[in-house]
Amino acid sequence: MRRPGRPGCYRIAVRHERLSRGGSEYVHRYLRQGRTLDVSLPRNNFPLVPAPEYLFLAGGIGITPILPMLRAVLAAGATGTLVYAGKSLATMPFAGELRSSHGDRVRIVATQQQTRPDFATLAAALGPRALVYCCGPASMLAAAQAVFPAERLHAERFRPVAKQFTPNKAFEVDCARSGQTIQVSPNESLLDALNHAGHRVASGCREGVCGSCEITVVDGEPEHRDDIGAPPGCMYACVSRATSHRLVVDL
Repeated sequence: MRRPGRPGCYRIAVRHERLSRGGSEYVHRYLRQGRTLDVSLPRNNFPLVPAPEYLFLAGGIGITPILPMLRAVLAAGATGTLVYAGKSLATMPFAGELRSSHGDRVRIVATQQQTRPDFATLAAALGPRALVYCCGPASMLAAAQAVFPAERLHAERFRPVAKQFTPNKAFEVDCARSGQTIQVSPNESLLDALNHAGHRVASGCREGVCGSCEITVVDGEPEHRDDIGAPPGCMYACVSRATSHRLVVDL
């Protein structure tokens, strides 16, 4: 998250998940003050849309994108309130900071001791021009989607929604700039096939929720399997495949 008054400075929140794929463990075990890292420019698939009023809903580490949004909204003079839920205060990053900085604009709910937030009541009290921003576990997002109008709800997921697709089929990819043709077998991703062929396509989540592996499609029909919605003419190589026998991509 951006640090107020310090352009180019970001504060990063990473929960230590011992069953992660390695990123969380690496940050907590090996990174120390003074270590230099190479990073890419920030990518934002959860933009803050202008509105006069906001309701923010955060669950656990889902507070990470919500906290700077709340600050930005209040600094701009809009109305913003936050409902922040977690099992206990010990598992809720920034809870103390939020209470001291924003007072009654923030409601902290520790669900081991308190009743879970009633989203239906919050929806009934929502202003006519208010937007809702929600980031948290799947159960929280499902509860929000059940009561808030879809056109006013903006959500970010930790994990992709489970979906069913037809069985994977082999297809080929022509790389327009390099002239290389790559075969993608049913048991490998397009991302892995490109990387194995020498194309260093960036990747992050490898689940279709972050957008870092976006590539441009010149010809052919992609089968989009991501959770964020690829822009026209693009696809996310980590999970998406092809409905046509052949794709042409800008690599």
